[in-house]
Amino acid sequence: MVDESGSEIFEFALVIPLLLTLLIGIIWIGHAFNVYETITRAAREGARYAVLPNPVISGNTVADPLSNSCSTNTNTYNNYIVPALEADHLDPSKVKNYCQKTGWLENTYPQQCGVSISFTYPVQLVIPFTSVNATTVDIPANAQMRLEDQPIGGTCP
Repeated sequence: MVDESGSEIFEFALVIPLLLTLLIGIIWIGHAFNVYETITRAAREGARYAVLPNPVISGNTVADPLSNSCSTNTNTYNNYIVPALEADHLDPSKVKNYCQKTGWLENTYPQQCGVSISFTYPVQLVIPFTSVNATTVDIPANAQMRLEDQPIGGTCP
């Protein structure tokens, strides 16, 4: 008879790195999906606010004018996107490539005028229980909504 003592430990030593790699991958995918859902919800909140009829006529100057803005210094960003990100403990200062555009929406029939908001957010993938950073992935967020008051005459502001 051949002595097989210790073979289980050897097999475990071969399998455990694969299991840990799989576990770390599941954690990374779960974290990235959580960030994706959060930033998509934040973009939707911003687009939902941006398409409302502009109440500036009644003296309210809170709404952004319908225009193209690729700056985070807009009321939509500061009042709706930032709180949505902070609610899930994401840092709004890490938002990159923020752009808020008013124009004809893609993939709509009949053609509709609306607002599209897009930006990216970096997700740092770390190895659990260490201070090692594996990589950083930029996750995109896009949202588009039609204007409540559709323009007449075939022009989109």
